[in-house]
Amino acid sequence: MNQVLAKMRKICLALPDTKETPTWGQPHFRVGEKIFAGCGEEDGRRVIGFKLEREHAEVVVHDPRFRPAPYVGKHGWVSMDAENVKDWDEVRELVLESYRLIAPKRSLAKLTPPGKAAAPKSAPRPSGPAAARGRAPRKRSARR
Repeated sequence: MNQVLAKMRKICLALPDTKETPTWGQPHFRVGEKIFAGCGEEDGRRVIGFKLEREHAEVVVHDPRFRPAPYVGKHGWVSMDAENVKDWDEVRELVLESYRLIAPKRSLAKLTPPGKAAAPKSAPRPSGPAAARGRAPRKRSARR
């Protein structure tokens, strides 16, 4: 499990605002206070777990490496056999999907693809009575 946990730490802790916590006696990874991935044992097998879009979860559980996670599988959580992971880039993509589903907006804003600038901040919103009615304020023309 040490190699699996080391690889999961490298993937999970590289994401913004994450930390590792022991939960239910096994290591889990959180963004803020919410779990987005974990490592551990289920029925004597080493597994890694994460949340996927429900439709995606329904598809991957047909692969023998995956199964619905105990208790939370109906919410899109899946467990993956950690003993036979051959492609850690695939795991990274699955963990990233989970992170995106769980992370708050402020953490997601810190997540930018390599080589790309962060999205520009939106312009300040107008204020005043016209803005409150949903209209932009009119410019007044100068009288001569």
